[in-house]
Amino acid sequence: MCCDVDLGTQGVWDAHSHDAAAEAEAADVAPDAALPQGGGPRHRRHPAGRRHAEPVRAVAAGPARPGHRLPVPRRRVPGRRPRPRPPPPRAPLLPLPSSSSSKPPPAALPVIVFFHGGGFAFLSASSPAYDAACRRMARYASAAVLSVDYRRAPEHRFPAPYEDGHAALRFLDDPGNHRAFPVPLDVARCFLAGDSAGGNIAHHVARRYARDAASFRNVRVAGLVAVQPFFGGEERTAAELRLDGGAPIVNMDRADWMWRAFLPPGADRTHEAANFASPDAAAGLDSPAFPPVLLAVGGFDPLQDWQRRYAEMLASLGKDVRVAEYPDAIHAFYLFPEFDDARDFMIRIAEFVAESAASGSGE
Repeated sequence: MCCDVDLGTQGVWDAHSHDAAAEAEAADVAPDAALPQGGGPRHRRHPAGRRHAEPVRAVAAGPARPGHRLPVPRRRVPGRRPRPRPPPPRAPLLPLPSSSSSKPPPAALPVIVFFHGGGFAFLSASSPAYDAACRRMARYASAAVLSVDYRRAPEHRFPAPYEDGHAALRFLDDPGNHRAFPVPLDVARCFLAGDSAGGNIAHHVARRYARDAASFRNVRVAGLVAVQPFFGGEERTAAELRLDGGAPIVNMDRADWMWRAFLPPGADRTHEAANFASPDAAAGLDSPAFPPVLLAVGGFDPLQDWQRRYAEMLASLGKDVRVAEYPDAIHAFYLFPEFDDARDFMIRIAEFVAESAASGSGE
């Protein structure tokens, strides 16, 4: 996570922005007066005894030109008072804060910790499509969206991205780290979100949080937004067989390669990272700290059957799960703001986040 803070430059005095003739007149010399060889700023004794530099125009030294008139001091007219020198520039006065003029501090925003898709191996938090999607999500939900640039396969296999996601929550749990952000954060209303492989990561980070929620002092995960999460198994589902090769973005050869690149060497798709029904994947799901889930399913996504089974598994455990079905949606549909379904799902995310303000943080 990163946040760029633009600190403006204030109070810089630009000596070259002043009128040279006015400066020369203030110094009581002719406007085209030349400085001595190797000239620099003249100094005058400050009343307090300190040396004070006055910017003047420097004229390059060189041989005298024919007819060139040497500068001479100005004559003073008897009985005429010399023109007073202008006072040195003063720094602008800053208004002191008062109860009547100071603005109230901005309200703390709920936090969405986001994990991008890409099959655990591709893309990043700064990929243009995901940067734009996170900005839209922030506008719709009136939330601070923090996108995690987790480690990627095949160099970093399971459980590297899950560990990075959990570390992001630990980072937010320390209020001292919030100074890195330009807005105040309400980490008691924290949401995990992600699409495709990022939805898989968000789920497993939620499990890890729920297993150890008591160790967090400030962070409370209030919800999980799983956008077409990437799950799988050794069998081929009906949607995988029907849509393989006919749907954009996802096909079975590509998905199989992604699992081989991410899972531990020798593991198959029954591994807990891929198959949420694995006994090893159950830890944390029985905890009351596992949050409510908003799940998006697309009718032209080959992974849709696994996503529906995921919702059924959560419901069987008594979890709060809400399924948003989009029959005409392809995988990663929400990245395309031109789609009506993409706008509808952003509204659903905003409503999901707004519920936490009324009902309090998840426990």
